[in-house]
Amino acid sequence: MEHAAHRPVLPREVLDALQCRPGGLWVDGTVGAGGHAEAILDATSPDGRLVGFDRDAEVLERARERLLPYGDRVALHHADHRRLPALLDALGIGLVDGILLDLGVSSIQVDDPDRGFSFMRDGPLDMRMDRSQPTTAANLVNTLPERDLARLIERFGEEPQARRVAKAIVRERTRAPFTGTTRLAGTIAAALPGPPGRTHAATRSFQALRIAVNDEVVYLEALIEDCARRLATGGRMVVISFHSLEDRAVKRTFHALAHRCICPRGLPVCGCGRPDLVRLATSGALRPSPDEIRANPRSRSARLRAVERLA
Repeated sequence: MEHAAHRPVLPREVLDALQCRPGGLWVDGTVGAGGHAEAILDATSPDGRLVGFDRDAEVLERARERLLPYGDRVALHHADHRRLPALLDALGIGLVDGILLDLGVSSIQVDDPDRGFSFMRDGPLDMRMDRSQPTTAANLVNTLPERDLARLIERFGEEPQARRVAKAIVRERTRAPFTGTTRLAGTIAAALPGPPGRTHAATRSFQALRIAVNDEVVYLEALIEDCARRLATGGRMVVISFHSLEDRAVKRTFHALAHRCICPRGLPVCGCGRPDLVRLATSGALRPSPDEIRANPRSRSARLRAVERLA
């Protein structure tokens, strides 16, 4: 049995939302460990093809091993999903039958202390999904002015005590630069007194640093619209998000693409010439069932939304 930490989230919901069927061309923009890709290939057997991308070369190698039995039905590329439309152009791929973007951090990344995503075990302050990129979490923590650091933590971590956290970090880094995750987590926790809750006091700040290091939110709305335009008529796009910033961006963009007409209400015929690009294929966000959360606690914050391309 596959380890719970390596299970893809919402696997049945992904297949249903994508309307997977035999044949066709499917895109997994964030392959990770390959769990969703494997499920899509199984559901589109015997002749469905999948093109997958991931910006983490180390994780992608694991996916290659996992998907090796599918032969030439799958092609994997080390590339950043934020450039997905350009990547498809470079491969000579036009319209596709479905696109999946799972925006979560791979459990392989989280479980490896050398990657610096978690403070459960000490590791270097890295947090890069693509380790060929130059900026690490340590760079931000040790060099940003206090005001900029507070803004980052408030914006991307939605931390109400961001200024208090930034002040503590700046004060502590004057003694010695931050290099490890547990020292930073301890500094943040000490700056936020109060009874311990279910979530560690450093969780929001670590989320903010990870988002900033990997530029996880700013690009999202433009990418979603570009990807929606790459769908064939009836094709589906599924996005799984794991925090409120991402989910709000997905929801906002999907609704905008599904309600593009700007004519005054009551006109019998649209006169603005802006037909809807997609229709919403999910009513609100789909969430993991209690059974899935029990089996895979990391799935608890997942939110799935989907759209279908109109003619």
